[in-house]
Amino acid sequence: MSKKENPAPLEEREEAAETPQEITEELHQEAEEETFAVTREQMEKMEALAGQLAEAGDKYLRLAAEYDNYRKRTAKEKEGAYQNAKADTIARFLEVYDNLERAVSQPGDAENAHKKGMEMIFHQLEAVLEKLGVTVEDPIGKSFDPDRHEAVMHIDSEGLGESVVSQVFQKGFLLGDKVIRFATVQVAN
Repeated sequence: MSKKENPAPLEEREEAAETPQEITEELHQEAEEETFAVTREQMEKMEALAGQLAEAGDKYLRLAAEYDNYRKRTAKEKEGAYQNAKADTIARFLEVYDNLERAVSQPGDAENAHKKGMEMIFHQLEAVLEKLGVTVEDPIGKSFDPDRHEAVMHIDSEGLGESVVSQVFQKGFLLGDKVIRFATVQVAN
């Protein structure tokens, strides 16, 4: 074969290949070198089209931001609805918790099968509530917090500091930071 029949070797052909970006840059350079004459009417049309393009781009950006905000808001609302439903359901079981706690705390024969059964059920309920993220708040000896406690009585006590919980009538329950049930307490003055 002669050189005329055989094009450049493969290595040379690969080097000569241009990327699309290089081709685009080359065309832009050629376009910059050329000068065009446009009429005022053509210039006004180009400016109007450029304005429409900018407006469409702005609308697109606003729509994308609005959609992103919508997506975040609905995800937050969905999570909030789930947490509220979970808290409402747990609140219904707290009466059962109170009754089982009272039954377990009653004096009696420790070997009684019924008492053992009640204790097992009570501990099982405690484990289920713990798995759900519920914490029991027994604030005796702690400072009174109106965001978590409900004061139903006040006593004068010199042994305790001011605004200290002296007695708990009903324990409080929290789901994370959310109060499911306020602790009913007696506060020392």
